[in-house]
Amino acid sequence: MFQDFKLVDDRPVAIQVKEYVKRLIIKGALQAEQKLPSTREMSSVFKVSRNTVIAAYEGLEDDGFTYVIPGKGSYVAVLASHLAANNGGADGSAAAWQIDWNTRMNEYAVSAVQLDMMKQGIRAKKGTISFTSIAPDEQLFDLGDVRRAFLDRMAIEGQVLLNYGYAKGYKPLIDYLMRYMENKGVDISGKDMLITSGFTEGFDIVLSALRPSARPGAAICENPTHHTAIKNLKLQGYEITGIPMERDGIDVNQLEAVLQKQPHSFDLAYLTPSYHNPTGIVMSPAKRSAVMKLMMRYQIPVIEDGFNEELRYSGAHVAPLIATAGQGNGVIYIGSFSKVLFPGLRVGWVLGDRALIDHLESIKRARSIHTSTLDQSVLYQYLLNGNFDKYVKKARMEYKRKYELTKACCEAYLPEAQLSGDGGLHLFLTFPEGVDTRQLLEACTDQGVIFTPGDRFFIQEGEGTNTLRLGFSRVTDEHIERGIRIIGQQARSFLKA
Repeated sequence: MFQDFKLVDDRPVAIQVKEYVKRLIIKGALQAEQKLPSTREMSSVFKVSRNTVIAAYEGLEDDGFTYVIPGKGSYVAVLASHLAANNGGADGSAAAWQIDWNTRMNEYAVSAVQLDMMKQGIRAKKGTISFTSIAPDEQLFDLGDVRRAFLDRMAIEGQVLLNYGYAKGYKPLIDYLMRYMENKGVDISGKDMLITSGFTEGFDIVLSALRPSARPGAAICENPTHHTAIKNLKLQGYEITGIPMERDGIDVNQLEAVLQKQPHSFDLAYLTPSYHNPTGIVMSPAKRSAVMKLMMRYQIPVIEDGFNEELRYSGAHVAPLIATAGQGNGVIYIGSFSKVLFPGLRVGWVLGDRALIDHLESIKRARSIHTSTLDQSVLYQYLLNGNFDKYVKKARMEYKRKYELTKACCEAYLPEAQLSGDGGLHLFLTFPEGVDTRQLLEACTDQGVIFTPGDRFFIQEGEGTNTLRLGFSRVTDEHIERGIRIIGQQARSFLKA
């Protein structure tokens, strides 16, 4: 016994010794009332200092796994032996309690697995050129400024930040973001804000609040659209109607035709007007105005995804839909800095009518109590210190350069594909009908290149089979050029077939 002990990670050695002995007790290898070896003996066997073993034994006693008889040593507690018996014991005398959890999962849980793009994604080999990510490049993160923001805020109110926070959010951050949205042209009168753990939680909370109780919900959105949105809409029980995209955004004529045919059928519209995921298209000002008039005419609430609004590389800023609504309250804006700043800080926000936010706050409190106050406060201090504009300027320059390189490589090596993408961190490619991008992916994977097939962004199965999304933000220049050249070579073989 004790011969198989080894250090497995960087945690303190005393903790690893304690957990090793605890496992032996739980398994029944050490029985109740059994005396443990002396600290001197154990330090010799484990080849660690005696003080380390003393600390480990003290930890076992604190956890209730051992007790000490002064002058005699440490013994295994009786309670620990019961725990061992319930875990089957060393001799297997007690039957282990087993449940087949697969049979206990409800429709929501099963659907969540089926729609989980990460689980269904490609397991790339080491060294593979991956265009699947549209996360920011961590090499751009200004760690010094983040560290300073953390230390500044902790020095001001560290003890408060480590306690419970408010469901609605950290008030200094709410105030800052309200001004931030006002600077985008939003009329904030009559509006309020809820801080969430990123876009996805905010979207899920809004969907749950708007979903009808007597029937399935009905949503209208661009087609293709954000896979996470499709997933959450389906999990929340919404039936989705997709409207095709044109070069400058959603097909307004098709949208109007659908609304005329089903004038009272939709509970909400989900739209991403800027750097649309996956197409990268920015909806034109004329279409924004036309869409808003239709939504107002048919009284359909709009959930606006403020995806990547800050990453515009050319042209003037286009106001979000919620800004064009003026004092109207029909638009719910969901924002985050995840694709611009740091996804690890899980902070997003929902901006909408005060009455709506009041209900969303209670849903948030019931689900997760509040978003991490530490995350919120560090983000607030980072913004307050004036780092955001400086960082975004640097990031925009680097991503613009990569965007132009990726676009040039696609035009050179994939002339058969139609490109879309006016900014952001990805491009969307549409091939002639003869190219199935899932088959193309298999061929490219063998050559060490992967991308995201476009069909997963479409509403109906079988749509978009000739499309793909190329995320370039975390790919080196050399790999961008090489990877797209390989995709082009493989695509040509499909076109010739």
